[in-house]
Amino acid sequence: MGKIIAFANQKGGVGKTTTAINLAAALSEREKRVLLCDFDPQGNATSGFGVDPRSLETSIYDLIVADQPDVKSAIVSTKWVDLLGANVNLAGAELDLIGMSDREYRLKNVLDQVKDDYDYVFIDCPPSLGLLTLNCLCAADSFLVPLQCEYYALEGLSQLMTTVRMVKKALNRKLVMEGVLLTMFDGRTNLSIQVVEEVKKHFPGEVFSAVVPRNVRLSEAPSHGKPITAYDRMCRGAEAYLALADEILKKNDRKGGS
Repeated sequence: MGKIIAFANQKGGVGKTTTAINLAAALSEREKRVLLCDFDPQGNATSGFGVDPRSLETSIYDLIVADQPDVKSAIVSTKWVDLLGANVNLAGAELDLIGMSDREYRLKNVLDQVKDDYDYVFIDCPPSLGLLTLNCLCAADSFLVPLQCEYYALEGLSQLMTTVRMVKKALNRKLVMEGVLLTMFDGRTNLSIQVVEEVKKHFPGEVFSAVVPRNVRLSEAPSHGKPITAYDRMCRGAEAYLALADEILKKNDRKGGS
């Protein structure tokens, strides 16, 4: 059975999509079968693998609003991973979902059809705590939090954890934290080092050893439609995501997972 991991943080610009893309590609290099579900209306995880969101015949939006979605026909195969792509249509999904039955479980119903074909299914969540993110957390087995090493990081994380507690209590009791990933780390600044210490204090044992540095190559790779391991394998960003992939595998093997 595939493990479904949601990449969640309602704060934008923290490296959520970058992490989803590059960890997925790194795990596929480790011979794991990975499906990436783009659940952000911006469609950046879709274009990050070289797929034009406007070219999608069937997007994730079409699947979640359909009564009987044909999920397998919507999957796009890239050189690295399989993809359920998103486009701007997803922006109106919250309004469409309000009147639907099982509105919090529409994404879960889609992913349950195909998760057994993969070792890992990743969901790139939107930067909000609305109904779309609720769908992500209801579909997931665990959630991974990319956290930027800056002043307001922990403030946003406490809001996310409040939402997670609500979801666990009412909608998805099995949901657990996969871990916190520190991103955009700059070892030259006291602030980055202080944020690392603070996060480790609040989440003992939940912070990944791999830390993603500020790295211009990571910013450039999406414009070429490639993950960092294909764009510049020797850069520090690529090394960080390969190390994170090994940590994820070790953690899940130890649990008897995939």
